[in-house]
Amino acid sequence: MLLAMIVSLAPVQILAADAAFTQFVASLWPEAQQAGVSRAVFDRETRALEPDYKLPDLLLPGRPSTGAPSQAEFVQVPADYVKEASIARLAAEGQRLMIQHRATLAAIEQRFGVPGAIILAIWGRETDYGRHALPYDGLRVLATQAYVGRRKDQYRGEFIEALKLIQNGDVTRKNLRTSWGGATGLTQFLPSELHKHGVDFDGDGHINIWTSVPDALASAAQQLKNKGWQPGLRWAYEVLAPRNADCTQGVPEVTKPISQWAREGYIPVRGLRLSAAEQAQSASLLQPEGIYGPAFLTTKNYFVIKEYNFSDLYVLFVGHLADRMANGPPFATPWSASTQMRSTDVETMQKHLTQIGLYSSKLDGKAGMQTRAALGAYQKKAGLKVDCWPSADVLRAMSAGR
Repeated sequence: MLLAMIVSLAPVQILAADAAFTQFVASLWPEAQQAGVSRAVFDRETRALEPDYKLPDLLLPGRPSTGAPSQAEFVQVPADYVKEASIARLAAEGQRLMIQHRATLAAIEQRFGVPGAIILAIWGRETDYGRHALPYDGLRVLATQAYVGRRKDQYRGEFIEALKLIQNGDVTRKNLRTSWGGATGLTQFLPSELHKHGVDFDGDGHINIWTSVPDALASAAQQLKNKGWQPGLRWAYEVLAPRNADCTQGVPEVTKPISQWAREGYIPVRGLRLSAAEQAQSASLLQPEGIYGPAFLTTKNYFVIKEYNFSDLYVLFVGHLADRMANGPPFATPWSASTQMRSTDVETMQKHLTQIGLYSSKLDGKAGMQTRAALGAYQKKAGLKVDCWPSADVLRAMSAGR
């Protein structure tokens, strides 16, 4: 009897939740109207719109985790994310596309100062040069994220910008496919970023990053330029770190001229000789696996690419893929076989590091630069091996109150 009552109530609860969603979407009309969306477009595109509660990273009180995959950049170890086979395949295809789109890429670089290989690498990483079909209905994703996502206010604006794209005729509702985070097009823009940086490079009157390669590539270049891209500056240099390297220095705030890093033992791999201008460049240390795996000295352009996607592994993938298109070699130092801790464990570490005053950034379960440096500082304090990498040993030490 009780089971029957539960079964009978479940659809009612779902309908109630969806009714609340429908009411929420309707409440967005005043903002949409103020932004210039017509009533006809708003009503047409929101009619029968339903939430997608299976998206990852939603805030759903009382609901179990869906187990949906999160961003690969934050749950895979570097060896899995920057796979040599993937890089080699994409580099070969990128070289072919560089020839095919030579005139367009030259015009883009002349206008924006961003090398064609960097833009092609972004296209390759984001959608496999357009081969990857984005799986989600964009409006449904953006509305769901605005309703129960972790950045509700941001996604309210993204939803309205998406309605404007449809109203302007830049994209149809059918073609507005996105990732689970709402990014769309060949080079993966959020609607607000497309509004800020989009370029009608083919001159047809529309900013079309879904089927126009010139528009997609030029928009990516414009975004990088607007975020501070410096022409003629490499994104990073792979280096061999000295045995006594202090991995806690691997944060953006610690910058030194490359010549100073070299004096401290961080030597470019394969005997690469840098010009005086290159040695004078300011750089930060990046060790994606702590003291394990490759090390890099990253320039300002590294952090510009990071504005496109905040993951260090994403920037490494894009920068390295661009180098390989120019016949650059694989990484000199192999990635280690380290395992990635679960996001919940990394978040537990971040909470502990915050409590003892070593960490002040987001509690997001992602082992980024700030988290790795804070772990190294903790390891120093606790008398552990300092490797700046989240591990079961570190978690046990924290649990034991060390």
